[in-house]
Amino acid sequence: MELRIGARTDVGRVRSGNEDNFFVEADARRGIFIVADGMGGHAAGEVASEMAVRIVGERLLTVASVHDADAVPVLTGSLQEANREIYRRMLAEQDKQGMGTTASALVVSSHGFLIGQIGDSRVYLLRGGTLTQLTKDHSYVQEQVDAGVLTPEQARHHPYSNVITRCVGSTDAVEVDVFSGSVQVGDLFLVASDGLTGMLEDGQIARLLAANAGPGRKVDALIDAANGHGGLDNITAIVIEVVAIDEGADG
Repeated sequence: MELRIGARTDVGRVRSGNEDNFFVEADARRGIFIVADGMGGHAAGEVASEMAVRIVGERLLTVASVHDADAVPVLTGSLQEANREIYRRMLAEQDKQGMGTTASALVVSSHGFLIGQIGDSRVYLLRGGTLTQLTKDHSYVQEQVDAGVLTPEQARHHPYSNVITRCVGSTDAVEVDVFSGSVQVGDLFLVASDGLTGMLEDGQIARLLAANAGPGRKVDALIDAANGHGGLDNITAIVIEVVAIDEGADG
């Protein structure tokens, strides 16, 4: 398959350091894309997110297609391994107490995508002009929306909108949500930290993704827009355009 990719991270307008990290690796078989948003302060969040993208990325390099028999076990196992390693380091080092990270990992190959999700970084798909959020946040406000207590609009502006209920590294074990679906030529995927999605409405994201520009320029436009709306957090975005797929691949 053929993918065009743009990726960048930005410190934003408020934070003094960047606790986001990302991973990008693509070849003719598949692409691997990971965004991790660390927490913990005093550089601990940066350590956690770097560990997550490195461990998960290295393990996912063994996956040639989302239809591999071990694709899902490798994906979930890599995130659980990252969780164990970050948790052990958090316990062992006094200055790493409370550290953790989100992780959204996307694998794209001909005819399919696979996502492993922990936290509130997100993966979106723009297809045929329609933007769909493929992941579901592990957050306090999402739980309130699910319970019917808050509307999605109220959740966006809630004072606890950045409180997550599941992350990589805070406990000795973590559950990974897995999402999958088909891939078509022309699909645009976005993997982003909440420094982007917390600043922009979905309609704004859709318009910027639909612009007549390459993935790199789309990433720049998304980050510029998030900074223009305050840039309250670190901002990371990966945009993946599906240019061609191998019709004979992946079954």
